Amino acid sequence: MIYSQKYLEEAVQIIKQIDPAKIEILAEKLAAVHKNGGRMFFLGVGGSAANASHAVNDFRKICGMEAYAPTDNVSELTARINDDGWETSLTNWLKGSRLNKKDGIMVFSVGGGNAEKNISPNIVHALKFAKQIGCGIFGIVGRDGGYTAQVADAALIVPTVNPETVTTHAEAFQAVLWHLLVSHPSLKANQMKWESATGTK
Repeated sequence: MIYSQKYLEEAVQIIKQIDPAKIEILAEKLAAVHKNGGRMFFLGVGGSAANASHAVNDFRKICGMEAYAPTDNVSELTARINDDGWETSLTNWLKGSRLNKKDGIMVFSVGGGNAEKNISPNIVHALKFAKQIGCGIFGIVGRDGGYTAQVADAALIVPTVNPETVTTHAEAFQAVLWHLLVSHPSLKANQMKWESATGTK
């Protein structure tokens, strides 16, 4: 089997293993945040940070939700890392944004964070702060979901079908799943450009 075929077949296996009922639960919880006047904060590092930035755009534009990502402001992020440290960089940003119990945090991560192994400790630290505040905690993560899955009100775990492609599939399916969410009837508030353009090819 050629590599491209194998990789695409892995993607098919992942889709078959994701539980649609859990996606529905997440959609309803996100809709509740919006209905209650809360904001969404998207947390991710590496490739997941880029996904967080894209998701902020989609949730703001398509769903009409107030949404932000701390990694979008490189100046502030690097200043906090330089002055306060990596572990607290996201937490201190959330404090500056006056995170409150009406808000929601969405984590995009391959491993979900693991303090003991020093993997994404800034995400773990931020989630501990979020729990103290009492806001909603959500995630789209890979592997076993890590700390995110342990504390989340709703989390989608991208199944591992090949240990050699955990990262690429986890980050790719973050995009698949958040795009599903922003087009979900419970969340979608505005029509997208190409779907609204009629009589065009």
